[in-house]
Amino acid sequence: MARASHIVGGEISYICLGNNTYEFTINIYRDCLPPSQGGGNPSALASDDPAFISIFHGSNFHSFDSIYYTGSFNVPPNFSNECINNIPATCINRLQFKLLKYLPPSNLPYTILYQRCCRNETINNIVAPGTTGASYYCTIPPSTAVCNNSAVFINYPPQIICVNNPFNYDHSATDPDGDSLSYEFCDAYKGGDVNDPKPLLFFVPLPALSTVNYRSPFSPTLPMGGNPTLKIDPVTGIISGTPNIQGRFVVNVCCHEWRNGVLINTEKREFQFVVTNCSKAVVANIPQFSDEQNTYIVSCKTFTVDFVNQSTGGFRYFWDFGDPSTTMDTSSLFQPTYTYPDTGTYYVKLLVNAGSTCPDSITRIVKVYPDFNADFSYSGLLCPDQPISFVDLSTATYGPVNTWSWNFNDGNGSSIPNPVHSYSNVGKDYVVTLIAGSPYGCRDTVSKVLQIPYVKIFAGNDTIIVKNTPVQFNGSGAKDYSWNPSSFLDNPNIYNPTAIYPDTGRYTYVLTGITENQCIGYDSLNVIVADGPYLTIPNAFTPNGDGNNDWFKILAAGYKKLNSYKVFDRWGNMVFSTMDFRKGWDGTYKGKNCPVGTYFWLITATDVNNQEKMIKGDVTLIR
Repeated sequence: MARASHIVGGEISYICLGNNTYEFTINIYRDCLPPSQGGGNPSALASDDPAFISIFHGSNFHSFDSIYYTGSFNVPPNFSNECINNIPATCINRLQFKLLKYLPPSNLPYTILYQRCCRNETINNIVAPGTTGASYYCTIPPSTAVCNNSAVFINYPPQIICVNNPFNYDHSATDPDGDSLSYEFCDAYKGGDVNDPKPLLFFVPLPALSTVNYRSPFSPTLPMGGNPTLKIDPVTGIISGTPNIQGRFVVNVCCHEWRNGVLINTEKREFQFVVTNCSKAVVANIPQFSDEQNTYIVSCKTFTVDFVNQSTGGFRYFWDFGDPSTTMDTSSLFQPTYTYPDTGTYYVKLLVNAGSTCPDSITRIVKVYPDFNADFSYSGLLCPDQPISFVDLSTATYGPVNTWSWNFNDGNGSSIPNPVHSYSNVGKDYVVTLIAGSPYGCRDTVSKVLQIPYVKIFAGNDTIIVKNTPVQFNGSGAKDYSWNPSSFLDNPNIYNPTAIYPDTGRYTYVLTGITENQCIGYDSLNVIVADGPYLTIPNAFTPNGDGNNDWFKILAAGYKKLNSYKVFDRWGNMVFSTMDFRKGWDGTYKGKNCPVGTYFWLITATDVNNQEKMIKGDVTLIR
């Protein structure tokens, strides 16, 4: 049995003839181009007849039928080619089968299934299409007082659409029972394989169906590329978008039947779009500036709309602004302006080169719902790490404000109306932006600048003193100061209090500073009180420029003079010297970084008792 690729699409529908008798219509769409043009293999086309149809009751096998086709015809391309010179070759043949079947009343659904391999090989959005089969099915819902009829699609899809041109196609269906219908793109399924291209499904349970393997980035709901993306309106069934990738793409549309709010059946149609560079001479194009499908703009500030015309190849234009209150809502200008009399949704049509050999037209939606204005307030201290409360003040004449998108300009955001946020201590201006929206599609943006200062409270460097010797603190970075604890301080509420310590020990103070902006910051200071002259010298330092332990420095108390402070490398070469207690070694010699290792130091100093002391040791340089 031939397995050559040729399947393009398919669908199964049915009507109820009464007394639980149904007539099923199985349409199989096939690639009928000659093999020399990449079409289906003739032997594969011939082997489609008869069709094998399996019916399942719930998940159990019910019956199997082998039926011969009742009609065959080539589907019209459904493509206006009057002004296109490079029309790609296409040929789609519809093979139709009819099956009359009595199905006993049941509280379980019946599933009618057809499977066939393989698909035509030139599909772009499926992996290995030439060896991938297809499954087409429909469902008879459980028996009710009314015998159900399936929905029926109205039009054949166009086989050819033009890349980078707006596309709008009505893929809606009708339902004889008056059931409510909804639409969506859905999965295409595998069925059969290269080893068993026409499965004989009898006396087996209902098989589980597997979704075809889509090539990235395509998926069942994103079957084609587009800008804007190809979408199907869930209410009207209209497919719209602007395809931007050439090729052949499988598209599967599900039409759901709803009765009394309950889903009772899904009618599926699988077909293919051929997207080609049409070299179309005339293209009518009103751009889509809204995120809403096929919508030119949502005007939320004014009743007046300025129209943009991006058509190509035109020399005559006719606009119909879709205002039902007047017949004067037309214009022949290239880019007109129209003022609508009231709020509402309007359908605007642009005809290009009407009455000529190559006309074109496009229809877009315009929504008019002024006024909508985004605004917000904020409160709280504009200080680091302090909570700032934001309050939405947006107003809408029509409909409530129901969406919020906050951007706090520090990598954070929120989607609630009244968020609270705080900023880290980096000191900069932050542009806070709110995008507010309404159910009518209105969007407005407002931004405000928040100045968050940098707070740097500095209590001074840690120090060593001799007991009963006055020491003056030197805080900075604030307007108001408070030292805690206040022990031994002459005034704990100034930046530079004086302290005298009667005994030795280690004393730690925390300085709280309040800036001009009422921002609060903290820093700490350690005071070591020695009994007599005292030197503290570290045994290692890391001069890597990170601001932490970058200098080899002496902390001294009870000394009135530094006679010499020298550092030597392991070979005895002096790499640093000073006679100033305030200076230290930065780990360099003659402007170059000294290598990691151990260095030796020698210090001679005169204390307050005029006694000269010499101290030596070593220090490790680490990078």
